[in-house]
Amino acid sequence: MLDPGSTIGVLGGGQLGRMTGQAARTLGYGFTVYEPQTKSPAGHVADLEINASYSDESALGCLAEAADVVTYEFENVPVEATRVLEEKVQLHPRPEILHICQNREREKNFLRDNGIPCAPFAIVDSLEDLETALSEIGRPSVLKTAAFGYDGKGQLKICNEDTDTESIWNRFSKHRAVLEGWMNFSMEISVMVAANENGEVTTFPVAENIHTNHILDYSIVPARISSELQNQAETLAKEIAKKMSLVGLLGVEFFVLKDGNLAVNELAPRPHNSGHYTIDACVTSQFEQFVRAVCGLPLGSTELFRPITMVNILGDAWVDRQPNFGVILEDPEAKLHLYGKAEARKGRKMGHFCVLADSADVAYEKARELKARL
Repeated sequence: MLDPGSTIGVLGGGQLGRMTGQAARTLGYGFTVYEPQTKSPAGHVADLEINASYSDESALGCLAEAADVVTYEFENVPVEATRVLEEKVQLHPRPEILHICQNREREKNFLRDNGIPCAPFAIVDSLEDLETALSEIGRPSVLKTAAFGYDGKGQLKICNEDTDTESIWNRFSKHRAVLEGWMNFSMEISVMVAANENGEVTTFPVAENIHTNHILDYSIVPARISSELQNQAETLAKEIAKKMSLVGLLGVEFFVLKDGNLAVNELAPRPHNSGHYTIDACVTSQFEQFVRAVCGLPLGSTELFRPITMVNILGDAWVDRQPNFGVILEDPEAKLHLYGKAEARKGRKMGHFCVLADSADVAYEKARELKARL
């Protein structure tokens, strides 16, 4: 166990690192950020910000010297960097988990090999592969790049009328890909699961997620699903964490299928956008739990105080004007969180706000109204 007063190092300087650093500060830990770009959101709250390439072994060595444990805040960190660090300093989650989750092909194979329900899929590396996969999986389906995809990037839906496979393959720039069968789902949900090296495992309440243009728009908690389905999602999340030998935090995204079953969509071995509600609505936030997990501390309670809805604030809100944050700040049951990003761009996550209420439906309706006014 690493006691408060120790230093946590984080690979990546985005908002997830920033909020992890804020939680680490509250518990009395030092905080060091490793980020190629200067003046990162996480760097604002760090004792030290190391700006260097992830391939710079000398700079990685400086991080290892500055920190007692190292983790990462997004999965597009080159796994080679984590392997270098693992030889010098304690690192969680282990590089093998990052290796699986940063590549859709490896992730889908992990799920299938471990009997975890997911979409039918095939690996595509050529036009011939695509034609064979389409004949097996059918249309509609979704073609996704094997590596480096998030927020809907690197995806192409193939509909029944899309019969020119050569054009599809060329439009996809001939990248190695995964073709997934289209999931007939009624809802998307997610579960955050945490585990420490002592074998403790906890899950946070299930979030119901609504996306717009492939980017998370709203997370409604508790999810408006049966208690049986909630238990099933939490059990599957714990099973995945156990099979991965997780030490840290893992976001598990699910499709709720029209037939009532669940299918895992994606895994994220770090804090997750759909877990931001925990800052304002749970005894322990996902970020504090993340710190507790990687430092070997006892895990905290994940009890939900009240129903809540989280809303992402994108750079779109800055088009032609400054957002009117007063509409959120004047509401006694709303909480505003901004990430300190210097430039607002369309589709870029600049912050979020949460609205608490006596029911999930009321929280969601209030959140929609405030977003429209913002």
